[in-house]
Amino acid sequence: MKAKTIYFVVLIFLFSCDSGIDTATYLKFQERGNAISGKVQTTLLSNVGKAIQRGGPQHAVEFCNLKAGSIVDSLNQVYNCRISRISEKNRNPENVLGSAQEKELWQIFQKGTLADTLIQENKNLVFYKPIKTGMPACLKCHGDPESDINETTRQKLQKLYPNDLATGYKLNDFRGLWKIEFEQQ
Repeated sequence: MKAKTIYFVVLIFLFSCDSGIDTATYLKFQERGNAISGKVQTTLLSNVGKAIQRGGPQHAVEFCNLKAGSIVDSLNQVYNCRISRISEKNRNPENVLGSAQEKELWQIFQKGTLADTLIQENKNLVFYKPIKTGMPACLKCHGDPESDINETTRQKLQKLYPNDLATGYKLNDFRGLWKIEFEQQ
């Protein structure tokens, strides 16, 4: 735990010095990013849980395909930011890692040495926070295709996401990042 804290403090110092973000601004947007990512994750998981109850995991896959984007878009409006999810093993083609900096951050997060961070990209502040397969229900769509995902759900995934990479996870595996972009005034 001490190594993570030291690493976090070093990252704050490096990113804030290089980018011109003062410590108070960094901490303010770090807190805001944590609050927003928590709200978005809770909202999505609640809706996915309801979809599973209504029609099983295959219904949840369809729900995510049709409704998750509009839920996130509405929260973008509420919080005046741009919320997205990115991953090296993405399901949605729009959620791929973009810049070299994102790929570098991915490697750091993958090692588990960072809980979240805020960086400056051009004039925007961008908050990143890990997404994990935190509940057994996650594995019904993101787990091992042979043992965790039933045949109906596999077929629905193949139909809606023919290039899906977001399977093969175990409980509590790191599987993606929340990316929340704030415009600096």
